Amino acid sequence: MYQDYKNVELVKPGGLELKDRLVGVQRVTKVTKGGRAFGFSAIVVVGDEKGVVGQGLGKSKDVASAIAKAIEDAKKNLVRIPLNKVTLPHEQKGKYGGARVNLLPAAPGTGVIAGGAVRAVLEAVGVHDVLSKSQGSSNPHNVVKATFDALLQMRSAQTVANQRGISLEKVFKG
Repeated sequence: MYQDYKNVELVKPGGLELKDRLVGVQRVTKVTKGGRAFGFSAIVVVGDEKGVVGQGLGKSKDVASAIAKAIEDAKKNLVRIPLNKVTLPHEQKGKYGGARVNLLPAAPGTGVIAGGAVRAVLEAVGVHDVLSKSQGSSNPHNVVKATFDALLQMRSAQTVANQRGISLEKVFKG
């Protein structure tokens, strides 16, 4: 899932205090010869609010087991996101399908200016000050994945310095 990104650090769920946030539950219908068969699809975001986050999808005939499956899936897809204290290191855009998400770091005390699916992801990561704009599709599945796209492209100043082979001071001066 994360093979397209260079600096992704996968995290094992053991020893982490993960909190889950339900982003959405959809009722899905399969039309068969015998009538309609109803099921549920749930999307969940889990995170430790210290830079580790994961998202998962669960499907089942009832809501509770769909959510449980989504939480298990999310725990298998945990990644570490670089943070600058309680905000993001830099501005970043993400896209997935028809969804576009813009994330901007904000001054301390701003809060999480985000709606719906983007808010759930950012709060699970542990970001407290951020500005965001979601454009295009409002489908929660695609918005969550677009937010993850933006977060996975984030690089800390230390990572940039290491990649360029220069000191941390030169990153900010140059």
